[in-house]
Amino acid sequence: MTVDEMQRYLTARHTQGLYRQERLSVRLPGARVRLELDGNPIDCLDFSANDYLGLFDAPAPREALAASALVDGVGSTGSPLLSGFSPSHAELVAVLCDWLGTEDALLFSSGFAANQAMLGALVGPDDTLLLDKLCHASMQDTLFQRASGSFRRYPHQDLVRLGQLVGRTTNAVVATEGVFSMDGDITDCAALLSQLGQTPLLLDDAHGLGVLGEQGRGSWAHHGLPASALQCLMGNFGKALGGSGGFLTGSKVVIDFIRQQARHYIYSTALPPAMCRAMTVSIGLCRTEQWRRDKLWQNIQLFRQLAMAAGLPLLPSTTAIQPVLCRDNQQVLRVAHALKQQGLCVAPVRPPTVPQARLRLSLSAAHDDADIRQLVIGLTQVFEEFAC
Repeated sequence: MTVDEMQRYLTARHTQGLYRQERLSVRLPGARVRLELDGNPIDCLDFSANDYLGLFDAPAPREALAASALVDGVGSTGSPLLSGFSPSHAELVAVLCDWLGTEDALLFSSGFAANQAMLGALVGPDDTLLLDKLCHASMQDTLFQRASGSFRRYPHQDLVRLGQLVGRTTNAVVATEGVFSMDGDITDCAALLSQLGQTPLLLDDAHGLGVLGEQGRGSWAHHGLPASALQCLMGNFGKALGGSGGFLTGSKVVIDFIRQQARHYIYSTALPPAMCRAMTVSIGLCRTEQWRRDKLWQNIQLFRQLAMAAGLPLLPSTTAIQPVLCRDNQQVLRVAHALKQQGLCVAPVRPPTVPQARLRLSLSAAHDDADIRQLVIGLTQVFEEFAC
């Protein structure tokens, strides 16, 4: 591709309202963020971050990370199978297994890498992968990278259709999300498993972990299932736990099989020991501080009550992810900019990430009632102004 062709592509992205650009931001306490608006700094209430439990700036994980960095350094120096697996890594693996009721775990630099490792290792060349149509890009990409084997995408949350596909597919493997990252709906894992029989289930629970289930174990626990009902579980440290990285967990056999197969694990530098130590502390807070989940659910209920009364176009999400639909790409960008002018930071999400443009609102235990009311007032005013 020539430079001229690249420029034409970039121009088209601007015209279509699809151009992407980093946004310089400074995190502030109390679900606030400092952004730039027309070249000037502005402090906003943040409804774009995935800090569902408010653990991002909790003192204990911050102190643990800083103390560990002073002792262990800022990096891990190598892959986990070479020089990069420290006592802090081993402790985090043990804590994850105790929390989730599993036998072993692998730590990854990101949830994206963990998802690709899970599907790449556990869907063999003779298997057919059945994937929910709205699964995350990290799972979608695996489909098109497969050198062999087949795949099908089933309609979103259509368990009847999935059961039909399973019934006529040899060597099927099913993968889905526990909480969908752009719609916020929860997969009924118990009902899903009833359709699968002996078919393996691989679950991405990045947005359910910490938020759903007893002690925040996740969407599968929310539906009364043991972790052993899943062949493999992917979780993320960068959402409710307030840190960075991802993991896979399951039985010793499954995890050891992935360990031997997964290029993302074998050839990537391991998480810094300091991050592992911080996430060990964060998991402890997640397990014991139920008030964080209680406050989050209060905020979700208040937002939905006020937003529905105002006639805002919501999707039927009962989680921290609250999408508000917009007509098209240009409209969602105008709405997000107008909200920023009111001191409200929201995430405009456009196709192909989602089928229809929307504001993806993320609620947090760090928000208070006044924050939620300010958000709904701002949304109502802007939607009226732009005739959404």
